[in-house]
Amino acid sequence: MAIRIIVKDPDPVLREVSKPVTKINANLHKLLNDMADTMYDAEGVGLAAPQIGILKRVIVMDVGDEHGLIELINPEVIEQEGEQLGPEGCLSIPGLNGDVKRAQRVKVKGLDRDGNEIVIEGTDLLARCILHEVDHLNGVLYTDLAENVYRLEPQGGEA
Repeated sequence: MAIRIIVKDPDPVLREVSKPVTKINANLHKLLNDMADTMYDAEGVGLAAPQIGILKRVIVMDVGDEHGLIELINPEVIEQEGEQLGPEGCLSIPGLNGDVKRAQRVKVKGLDRDGNEIVIEGTDLLARCILHEVDHLNGVLYTDLAENVYRLEPQGGEA
């Protein structure tokens, strides 16, 4: 397991469409492990493979709820309902946040690390995270969708 370098905007890899995963193997397991380690190290709640420069349809998420770590390969949103407007940030766009309108509830299907089909349903923050990470796989950044984008204030009295 290793911490990978997170690609920052405006790197063009963040604007490309990721390719579906066709083989479940040890390399993919290492990628999933490294992505989770990288996400936790950066104190994020989600990470998509393009954010570490890999154009594969793979995401990891952990919003701190009962789901714990979610790994999804080739995720596909199959249902969305409702609406929420809330703040989003991104490990690839440090120092900024923006208010983004997303579905309140989402259902996504994909494969787990063993190649088994799984379905995940999420509301609130998990729904927002799923949609944010799936957008990364399609070359879309939250700043493309935000109603406004604002700089985060430094913490601890930093100038």
